[in-house]
Amino acid sequence: MRQKLLLLGSLGFLAIGTGTLWGCASMSPETSTSKVAPSGRLQIRANGEDFVRQGFLSKDGWNISFDHLYVTLADVAVTQSNPDVDTSVVLDTVKTVDLAAGDENADPILVHEFTDAPAGRYNTLSWKMVKATSGPAKGYVLVMEGTAIKSSQVIEFAIAIDREYAYSCGEFVGEQRKGILSPGGTAEVEATFHIDHIFGDGEVPPDEEINIGALGFAPLAALANNGKLEVDMATLKQSLSPQDYQILKKTLVSLGHVGEGHCQESLTLD
Repeated sequence: MRQKLLLLGSLGFLAIGTGTLWGCASMSPETSTSKVAPSGRLQIRANGEDFVRQGFLSKDGWNISFDHLYVTLADVAVTQSNPDVDTSVVLDTVKTVDLAAGDENADPILVHEFTDAPAGRYNTLSWKMVKATSGPAKGYVLVMEGTAIKSSQVIEFAIAIDREYAYSCGEFVGEQRKGILSPGGTAEVEATFHIDHIFGDGEVPPDEEINIGALGFAPLAALANNGKLEVDMATLKQSLSPQDYQILKKTLVSLGHVGEGHCQESLTLD
């Protein structure tokens, strides 16, 4: 069971929506409050963790593997926030990435690299999940495609989510430090997506927090027809029990993290 740590230094969302986040000027595809030496390369990565790359066992015994897991990101902003420095770099373009791309040992997905970011310690990260306007996830914020197997049951699923979310996060929490950019060097920050919040984790006891709050896969499997499950939020609202639908909504809004660090979360479209 991963230890959940509280977010330090959360930021509000209003500044993101206005397009004036931390006083940044707007340039495409990337902006910065200052272009001062020294600088380096700052990478933004999106990580679905081993749950997405390698598959996992849900809390109710379904072996789940993903062919694709599309998430569309917007207004991604990384900031050095301390008493002496307040510097931000902002990605103005909307990006759809597939968290399941690559093999089981693939690195987290590169969303963007700022090639001339001011050196320093980037200790806040914020982003929105928005509807894709083109590509395989068009019209949706999150699309999960894969296979779930339990005993002799095999279900091919496509679950499409159209609610939009926003996350404001502090410093990355994990085994390695992230966001510390040396002059002329390369550093990365990570938006982490905890997909196990939705399905739970069958490798830990049922009374663990991750399983108590998770939907699991069984309520979704009950909606399958001839081994196929193709649903969106409207279908899920109509077909799941009211209790299960509320659980799903709660787990979806809690997906965004920075490693194990919690974020301030909001649902921007209900």
